[in-house]
Amino acid sequence: MDDFKIGDIVVRKSYGGDVYFRIMDILYRDGAEVLAILKGIDHRLIADAPASDLKKPELKEVNADNMVYSKKINKNIRRILEERRSDQPARKGYRADEMFGKPGRVLHIDADEEYLDTCIKSYKQLNVDVTAKLVDEPEQPNVIGDLLNEVKPDILVLTGHDGMIKGQNNYADINSYRSSKYFIEAVKVARNYESSLDDLVIFAGACQSFFEAIIEAGANFASSPHRVLIHALDPVFVCEKIAFTSINKVLPIQEAISNTITGIKGVGGLETRGKYRQGFPKSQFIQQ
Repeated sequence: MDDFKIGDIVVRKSYGGDVYFRIMDILYRDGAEVLAILKGIDHRLIADAPASDLKKPELKEVNADNMVYSKKINKNIRRILEERRSDQPARKGYRADEMFGKPGRVLHIDADEEYLDTCIKSYKQLNVDVTAKLVDEPEQPNVIGDLLNEVKPDILVLTGHDGMIKGQNNYADINSYRSSKYFIEAVKVARNYESSLDDLVIFAGACQSFFEAIIEAGANFASSPHRVLIHALDPVFVCEKIAFTSINKVLPIQEAISNTITGIKGVGGLETRGKYRQGFPKSQFIQQ
């Protein structure tokens, strides 16, 4: 493991180098091969791999991968803001300078500080009203009740890391997943707080999460229908869509996830009513 250190960017040779990871920890075991704990750079995935399976990609490869996702994200954000400016006034028939609006408020609970910071930046770019809290997956069911009472959001996100445990292939067994059971428990607590899927919209899960069980627990949206990796910003794009869609409209699931990076293989869910309320007239005295 002398060739690798914590913080290095690596890929797994056994998976064809499909995902870029950062080494988070190195476990030294007596008489066994050294094991590296890995975190996806763009994807919400924690994995482990022996040193013999790791490879350092060239810097130009890493930069090219970052550029692909950066272009997708920036294109998404520009398109969303353009569509919002043109669509919201037309929906009510008022001129833009006559109206104001109240989008849905988001409580985003995340187990990863780096991902959470990335999400906060995108929420700000999209003008989404968000309260962000850093909470490890096992603790999320324990704190969600108090946080809901404190923040009283319209939309709740419960995310962090997940993934199928190595060697497990029973997709219907909760013990095959690293963190799905915590997301499920937290969703159940949230649904005890608010049972209506319209009054509290919930997105829960991370990479390869137990989609069916999370939906059954009460989430509106969850990952991952095809047990694929989801992008760190997929929850943000779902929340934005709900937050700025009129309360008069029920979003088909395809439209609700239309701006995600991963698409229908990574995120699915239920028809859900929007959270945006338009107001009239706009104040002449206070900026709205």
